[in-house]
Amino acid sequence: MYHSVAHTNEDPHRITVSPARFMRQMRWLASRGLRGVSIRELRAAEEKGEAGGLVGLTFDDGYADFAVRAVPTLLRFQFTATVFVVAECIGSHNVWDDGPRKPLMTANQLRQVRGVGMEVASHGLRHVSLPDVDDDELSIELTRSRALLEDILDEPVTGFAYPYGHAGRREIEAVRAAGYEYACAIWPDEPQDHALARAYIGQRDGALRMHAKLWQHRLRWRTRV
Repeated sequence: MYHSVAHTNEDPHRITVSPARFMRQMRWLASRGLRGVSIRELRAAEEKGEAGGLVGLTFDDGYADFAVRAVPTLLRFQFTATVFVVAECIGSHNVWDDGPRKPLMTANQLRQVRGVGMEVASHGLRHVSLPDVDDDELSIELTRSRALLEDILDEPVTGFAYPYGHAGRREIEAVRAAGYEYACAIWPDEPQDHALARAYIGQRDGALRMHAKLWQHRLRWRTRV
């Protein structure tokens, strides 16, 4: 689970990885015979029993640096990834955050990254904590965000990621009922297709920490039902 790949001197929420560090992390995966893929690609491979050696890569929020910084590095290693986009903020900035302002991808950038093999999926409409909203607003967050993205991409949007990783039973059931094929959480109590576990990767994660997180995550992934 990544967020932003950029140069920064201010990162209070530890969501940013420098381009150089990101390059080293992707090289570390490749050097071990692992290939980064989108969640869509990972799930399709898993259904065929061909997921060995694949690592799902995700980027939350849809920052513009995904298109500018992350995608060129991913393509260098022939990797793909899933980017989860806050649909009502496309082309704007991270209005939900009290940290530094970061530009978000435009509609054209979304189409461009989709065109080179990346998966674009929903991160809700406004990046709100879903357990805090009522049933009507929850439905709007799930359905309107997907509709906006599908209008831009002209293809189905099948994945979702819970803002802040917040997801209880109601939210998980709502995502399933809304027709999403999968949803990503962070460390769900009961991992499943609509609450997939992810491992946070940050600026401090060098080779030893990457190795430890990879094995920890593999144990979590195997508990999915």
